[in-house]
Amino acid sequence: MSHAIRPAKITKVLPESIAAEIGFEPGDAIVTINGNRPRDLIDYQFLCADEVLELEVLDAAGKSHQIEIEKDYDEDLGLEFETALFDNLIQCNNRCPFCFIDQQPPGKRQSLYLKDDDYRLSFLYGSYLTLTNLPPKEWERIEQLRLSPLYVSVHATEPEVRVRLLKNPRAGQILQHIEWFQQRRLQIHAQVVVCPGINDGIHLERTLLDLAHFHRGETPAVASVAVVPVGLTRFRPAEDELIPVDRAKAQEVIAQVRSLQDKFRASFGSTFAWLADEWFLIAQEELPPESHYEDYPQIDNGVGSIRAFLKQFAIAAQNLPAKIALPRKVTWVVGNAVEHAFQPILQRLNQVVNLQVNMVALCSNYWGQSITVTGLLTGQDLLEGLQGKDLGERILLPAMMLKQGDTCFLDDMTIAELASKLKTPVVPIRGVEELIEMCTQ
Repeated sequence: MSHAIRPAKITKVLPESIAAEIGFEPGDAIVTINGNRPRDLIDYQFLCADEVLELEVLDAAGKSHQIEIEKDYDEDLGLEFETALFDNLIQCNNRCPFCFIDQQPPGKRQSLYLKDDDYRLSFLYGSYLTLTNLPPKEWERIEQLRLSPLYVSVHATEPEVRVRLLKNPRAGQILQHIEWFQQRRLQIHAQVVVCPGINDGIHLERTLLDLAHFHRGETPAVASVAVVPVGLTRFRPAEDELIPVDRAKAQEVIAQVRSLQDKFRASFGSTFAWLADEWFLIAQEELPPESHYEDYPQIDNGVGSIRAFLKQFAIAAQNLPAKIALPRKVTWVVGNAVEHAFQPILQRLNQVVNLQVNMVALCSNYWGQSITVTGLLTGQDLLEGLQGKDLGERILLPAMMLKQGDTCFLDDMTIAELASKLKTPVVPIRGVEELIEMCTQ
């Protein structure tokens, strides 16, 4: 696999850092560190740990500079980069029928169609990879730099079931791959996307028991497992043999995994395999108590995120005023999957005198779903769901609906377009503190 390594372009220089003192500026780019070209952020961090650094840097005009830096071992230079990968993304060569990237309409932003199966993004940001696309030298690098934990999409441990799901003959080697991690005392967090009729029932049980086999010793090779329901959109191909998860299936999976969790707690003292919140929302069952989630090892996968949000809100709500000076009315938009779970938050906010918060819980016609998690709502869904309503003075929406660090929804509509069509300011909120602030200040 040939990687064209580009200079690492700097987007931010942290104030009062070593880099700021030396005079680095956004737009500069690092070509080499001690004679090595960093392929990615991992190389950069590794190479910059040394006490003496010789850097080759290109300034914004393209002129080359040699810079020598003496610093403490492990001291950070204070730079941020345009991207974590300075060479090419390792693309995915699987054809999982439930892949979200293949379930999108054509003609959208290019970045939406990049299928990554890149262990570096897994290590740095917790994105999931399948381990089917790694050439030998990348396995060597994982071992050499001890890149752990990685996040791995397992889906099934029986070779024929996993090959059927990933449509890749190499997918059957998953247990050997996990053994490789075990031998090197490296860890993975696993996920299983349950597709009814393919990897559920006895196959799901087999998968969880196989993975539990690697959860022992001081550094268990499999640290945790998240069990997630398949998410389907109306753009998926007709021949994909996938069936959405309905209420009965969700109840069945909850019961099945719960009985395995009892076994795991008895043998490991840990729940080990967790159900994503969505199962309980689809099944219309109560979420497990907060104590169930231990240290939330899979929170980014939607395991316990609702409980965590409710807890953060309860803490922050202690500082809610009893009343606000002027009457205020706001609209809070969420996916209809969390409508029931967020009622306590809504009721508490509306106890503040002069404050009226109206929750609008929507499903996504864009994706063709009847139950939708908040992060998948698009601009079009919001426009359809909010038009003609009395929206008050502002619309609050969780920032997770927007592309990372962007003002666009998944369907490319911008916040500004939505606000002008609804003639109401739209405020993205990140977390509980901002929710409270936007309601009361």
